[in-house]
Amino acid sequence: MAYRTTEARLDRDQAQRQLILACALQRVSAGGFAALTMQALAEDVGIATGSLYRHFRNKGELAAEVFASASQREVDALASALRGTGSATQRLRLGLEQFAARAWHSRRLAFALIAEPVDPEVDEQRLLYREAYAELFSELLEEGVRVGEFRVERIGLVAACLVGAIAEALVGPLSPPARAAREAGQPTLELAQVSAGLATFCLRAVGAEEPTR
Repeated sequence: MAYRTTEARLDRDQAQRQLILACALQRVSAGGFAALTMQALAEDVGIATGSLYRHFRNKGELAAEVFASASQREVDALASALRGTGSATQRLRLGLEQFAARAWHSRRLAFALIAEPVDPEVDEQRLLYREAYAELFSELLEEGVRVGEFRVERIGLVAACLVGAIAEALVGPLSPPARAAREAGQPTLELAQVSAGLATFCLRAVGAEEPTR
C-alpha cells in the first residue's frame, strides 16, 4: 500500500512538473524569457510560488529546460527535412525554408531562442543547440560533397557559418523593432523575401546549383 501511495505521488509530481513546463513555454512564446517570472508562472499554474522550487532549483534551471524543449523540436524538424528525400541541394533548401517559416509563424518564441538576452543557464543551452544544428548541416554537407553537389573544403567551418547566417538573417525581421514597425504599418520584409534570400545565400556558400523545382 505504501508503494502505491509513493507511485501515485510521483505521478502527481510528474504531471505537475509537465504542467509547469507547458505554462512556462506559453509564457515565453508570448513574451520571451523576460516574461518568465516565478510569481507569474505560479499564478498561471495555480500553485504557490514556493511549490515551483520543489521541481526547479531556480528560474535559470527552469528557463534552461524550457529552452531545451523548444529547441529540440526545431532540431528534430530540421533533421527531418535534411534527412528526407531528394537531392542534398533540395534538402538543404527545404530545411532552410522550413526553419525560416517556423520562426516566422512563432516570432516571439523564435527571437527568444535565437537572440534574446538570457540567464547563463539558458546561454549554455543555446550553445549546445547551435552545435546540434551545425552537426546536422555537417552531415548533409559531407553527403553533398561526396556526390559532387557541394564544393566545400572545411565542412565544420561552413556548417557553423550556415548556423550563423540563419540566426543573423532572422534576428532582424523577428526583432522587437521589426514587430513595432509592422504594427505601425511600416514596410518590412516578408517571409518569402527572407526565406528566398537566406536559401540563395546558403546554397551559393556551399557551391550548389539552384535546384529545379
